[in-house]
Amino acid sequence: MQILSYLLFPLLGYLSGSLPFSIWVTRLVMHVDVRDAGSGHATTTNTIRQAGFGWGALVAVLDVTKGFLPTFLALKYTNNPWIVALTAAFAVAGHCWPIFAQFRGGMGIATFGGALIAANWFSAVIGLGLLLTLLLIFHHGARASVLTGVLIAPFLWLFHLRGPEFWIALACGQVMAYRFLIDWNRKYRELWLDREKTKQ
Repeated sequence: MQILSYLLFPLLGYLSGSLPFSIWVTRLVMHVDVRDAGSGHATTTNTIRQAGFGWGALVAVLDVTKGFLPTFLALKYTNNPWIVALTAAFAVAGHCWPIFAQFRGGMGIATFGGALIAANWFSAVIGLGLLLTLLLIFHHGARASVLTGVLIAPFLWLFHLRGPEFWIALACGQVMAYRFLIDWNRKYRELWLDREKTKQ
């Protein structure tokens, strides 16, 4: 039974995270793919740009929920910090690389926030405060989201929040950093190729 739980809850996390609500909502409301404009990501910000604030807010709530539910269930039925952290990380990975949307998703910050709420609501408040601060500094949603994902674990440690919420933050932060690194490398290669074409 314990071995099954190691597999079941992370799988549940991934499938939950893979539900591409921003894509479904924009297709239903605007008959467009949210990834075809803006940053090219399936995010709340892109949904707001294409479908309006109300629909974007709905997507944000749904994205938070898909991180909250599997993490809450893992906490309730296993209370194993490693399984809980893996479940949360797989939920974020599902959002970034959704099986139901050609593995092209978003950055995972809302899903990450839902997982933190399931473990400790105050850790999510700290994360939100950090995100808003970084948004004011950088004026760039993707960069602020990734930096929040990377920095939240040290912040939780400083606030003496070192239970499941810390391990969730550590695991999910690595997923988000990897997601951003792939995106950065792709854009850098495209920029480099454009420069080579210009030279020719």
